[in-house]
Amino acid sequence: MTRTVAREISVSLGFSLADDTEKVEEVLDSFFDKEYYATLSVENELFVEYPGKKQLEYIRKIVEGTVKRREELDGYIEKYSKGWKLSRISKTALSILRTALFEVLYVDDVPDSVAINEAVELSKGYEDADTVSFINGILGSFMREERGTEVLPVMDSADNFAENASDTEN
Repeated sequence: MTRTVAREISVSLGFSLADDTEKVEEVLDSFFDKEYYATLSVENELFVEYPGKKQLEYIRKIVEGTVKRREELDGYIEKYSKGWKLSRISKTALSILRTALFEVLYVDDVPDSVAINEAVELSKGYEDADTVSFINGILGSFMREERGTEVLPVMDSADNFAENASDTEN
């Protein structure tokens, strides 16, 4: 499983936890019950492959981290969404933004440019072009203002777990 797929699963879980952040551990444990997880592939090919150990750790880190740091992440989103209230932003876009910002701020083995590029690419599968531009604008502004850097486009955003042999272990 690529980290791109693991990231998309994290975004999906973040979306489903948007209104219920109290039961994160319980939701993750239930979601990754092997029998339950196997039933998900019937509805969505995203869930065809059960995550290995490294992927599960990554997904848990992202989901738990975005929930734990929601107030901070939402503060950045509000700051750079110029005139938009969080309530006007779709749950999917919020989940994508929270994931990208969390990766930039707290996941050392994901380059900032990969986190941003992956967020924009992922949003293309769920949102219209205006929302994709909106997400890109927020993340670009965040990078310029908070990190003092421009994010250069990433040519290969596969960000594959298989890049390191240790990442492919189950």
